[in-house]
Amino acid sequence: MRATIIHGAGDVRVEDVADPQLQQPTDAVVRVLRSCICGSDLWPYWSMPASEPGERIGHEFLGVVEETGSEVSGLQRGDVVVAPFVWADNTCDFCREGLQTSCRHGGMWGADGVDGGQGEAVRVPQAQGTLVNLGVGEDHALLPSLLTLSDVFPTGHHCAVTAGVNPRTTVTVIGDGAVGLSAVLAASRLGAERIILMGRHAERTDLGRQFGATDVVAERGEEGITKVRELTGGDGTHTVLECVGTRPALEMALGVARDGGVVSRVGAPQYDEAPLGFGVFFRNLTVTGGVAPARAYIDELLPDVLEGRIEPGRVFNRTVGLEQVPEGYRAMADREALKVLVQP
Repeated sequence: MRATIIHGAGDVRVEDVADPQLQQPTDAVVRVLRSCICGSDLWPYWSMPASEPGERIGHEFLGVVEETGSEVSGLQRGDVVVAPFVWADNTCDFCREGLQTSCRHGGMWGADGVDGGQGEAVRVPQAQGTLVNLGVGEDHALLPSLLTLSDVFPTGHHCAVTAGVNPRTTVTVIGDGAVGLSAVLAASRLGAERIILMGRHAERTDLGRQFGATDVVAERGEEGITKVRELTGGDGTHTVLECVGTRPALEMALGVARDGGVVSRVGAPQYDEAPLGFGVFFRNLTVTGGVAPARAYIDELLPDVLEGRIEPGRVFNRTVGLEQVPEGYRAMADREALKVLVQP
């Protein structure tokens, strides 16, 4: 079959690889209907050292069950399923606590001999605990929005939930990428009374307004902090959703948070040290967030997608075939595309 392999910074190729086969009785084989390129995929695209034979890549996909192992129940050939961005048994103690990202028997796509999601098919370990049956057909119009349940929308939702967003809170979202826009949509879904989106790309912030942002602040750094505080009577917002992952973004998040407020960070951190000194301590700020346990949220979010109350799939603004995935990476890296949908 054909699959995406990254060989180093700027070097993404689509190559022939072995067809996936069942290896364990808990496995399934899924034919991919839709996958996509994640903003976190861009970090190795920008910085990965050259490597041969390269590494499989891609962790967001949905598809059709083709085959299941003897210990897999509740799934059958022909089911259309979505896979969270990590695989997990969904039965261990961490999974039962809603932390499937720490599953004792789980792992990552594209690692340790497991297929990446940007290919024609995937062997899914721990299939019964990982895959969620969507109950739709292969050509359903909502496939793009259903695909966001694999990662980007639960990540935005996780950011809002861990920050404690509710109808009595004001929110600042930092970042107008797909995760930031998903966080806007999640905060709106949770009833936030005011949502300030910090972003400077008009096409993206326009979508953010449609998702529920009440204000847009294009300024960055101290200028951006001043602007948000002006909009909030000098106080800042109760919650801040940091969806970028850089230290300047975290510094802005801390700067726009209201005393006693919460900063939740879900942008993959590109720094080793954070400015959490006495100033943050004295202001009684809480810093939370982390990698989102998408599987814990899918069952809650799925009905709203299926019934059309939310359309997170609108973050996709370019579609490519599998052979055009390298061009999709370039488009996202050059900020020509917000999020690229892949249709093998």
